[in-house]
Amino acid sequence: MEDNLNCIYSVINFMEKNYDQPVSVKELEEVSHYSYRNIQRIFKYSCGETIGAFQQRLKVENAYKRILYTQENLTSIAIEVGFANIASFSKAFKQHFGISPKAARLSKEKLLCGDEIIPVTSDILLEPEIVYLKPFQVYYQSIKTYYNNEEIEVLWKNFMKNNFPDSGTAYFGVIADEPLIKTEINCRYDACSSTQSANKKLPSKTIFGGKYARFTHMGSYETIDETYTKIYSRWIFNSGLEFSHSPIIEKYERHTEQEEHQEEQLTYILLPLK
Repeated sequence: MEDNLNCIYSVINFMEKNYDQPVSVKELEEVSHYSYRNIQRIFKYSCGETIGAFQQRLKVENAYKRILYTQENLTSIAIEVGFANIASFSKAFKQHFGISPKAARLSKEKLLCGDEIIPVTSDILLEPEIVYLKPFQVYYQSIKTYYNNEEIEVLWKNFMKNNFPDSGTAYFGVIADEPLIKTEINCRYDACSSTQSANKKLPSKTIFGGKYARFTHMGSYETIDETYTKIYSRWIFNSGLEFSHSPIIEKYERHTEQEEHQEEQLTYILLPLK
């Protein structure tokens, strides 16, 4: 399994050497040999934080060492570790350590820095089906989100206020990751139906068909991250497949509003393949 983690160790080493520099998506793809969408998810689910969060942690922890062991002013330290200005540095420092850089300099108390990052892999190897989809048209509403369940739930509540036919309507979530190095995975999420609303004309688009690895998630949407963890911290390393740049599709095959029956919900996660 160690060989499978080489892509993550390559990213860790690259980020440790370049934490104070702007890092491009192209550089991360070249270092990891995965698309940015896939390496950012592999990193998140194997390391417990995104590449962007790891970079920010390296910045503030290296800044703290300079605060402790040098007499440099705080603005110089902020610029040297890669922040654009003292305001963004102070905000990130306080988020990480709970106190301001100025207070850290005055305080004699040693702040807690993060441990060395050690990637882990899932013990469970999933077995997806390889399926082929034809292109199909959907009607949708969108949000920009960090794949936040609460925001997505609000979108779906609003979306379902539209009047869709009770039979013959299929529902999908389309997740297109933004190629931005952020502290959370930044994406556009589309709530989609296979039929047009009767009371409001929704915009439409075609979901391109092709080959997908289809995973099954049983149970509440609250636990869907557990399935993604198994995919991105184990299966993806063993698949031997090439991934395309198309969005991830979630197909909500069976849904229930009743809390006591949520374990019966069935969601397909479709990862696009070349």
